[in-house]
Amino acid sequence: MKYGQWRREATDPGKVPEYEDIDERGAAELIGVLLERGQGLTLGEAETCELLGKYGIPVRRALPAPSPDAAAGAARTLGYPVALKATAPHLRHRADLGGVRLDLANEEQLRRSYAELTELFGKPDELRPVVQAMAPRGVDTVVRAVIDPAAGAVLSFGLAGAPSQLLGDMAHRLVPVTDRDATSLVRSIRTAPLLFGWRGSTPADTPALERLLLRVSRLVDDHPEVVAVTLEPVVVAQRGVSVLGATVRLAPPPARDDLGPRTMPAY
Repeated sequence: MKYGQWRREATDPGKVPEYEDIDERGAAELIGVLLERGQGLTLGEAETCELLGKYGIPVRRALPAPSPDAAAGAARTLGYPVALKATAPHLRHRADLGGVRLDLANEEQLRRSYAELTELFGKPDELRPVVQAMAPRGVDTVVRAVIDPAAGAVLSFGLAGAPSQLLGDMAHRLVPVTDRDATSLVRSIRTAPLLFGWRGSTPADTPALERLLLRVSRLVDDHPEVVAVTLEPVVVAQRGVSVLGATVRLAPPPARDDLGPRTMPAY
């Protein structure tokens, strides 16, 4: 069965879809302006959102909350319910450590959660708290694209947290990724059943996830100056996906002196 599937994929590798809402020229101009600052840089939040937005990849706003009053103001701007998150490196995306408080429905709950976080983990300048509008519940995933010295640009996917960080349960495909590649990428990780209704859970919107993967692939393929992209977490809900965190690194594209076909290295 696997051999037959391999034969079918070998003869029909799929296609790289076109998206009418991609602003390739605008992204190129923005990248050029940003790279004038130096040879390599990690973009700030606003710049990251602007660049990803040109490829139809929206990132949910996260407003800084250096004080309880600032947190309350941010929540009024975004609208309840909100999440309160500590973004210090040792707490970032770690709901299991208590650095994330979800579904805060009003200012009273927000202020109480803020006090609890600072009591548990330290001062606001150490926690770097932010307030973010709540996203629909779903499966937390991570999407990455990096330049591999041997293979070129590689797109990676896995579930966020322990599956990817502790168990290394990530799947990889060479850029540019085709629609067939995106479909197989989502299904290649060992924890993929969690996306497809495992033990009676609600299946996640994997077609929307695949479209996101294809857009990230297009961004990296169109602009070799984009040397690293991380979207984490990407919440895949019953309908749609929500990108809650993103980082992008730019650098002059690395020179390639090999003329042979690219192949995936051993991971």
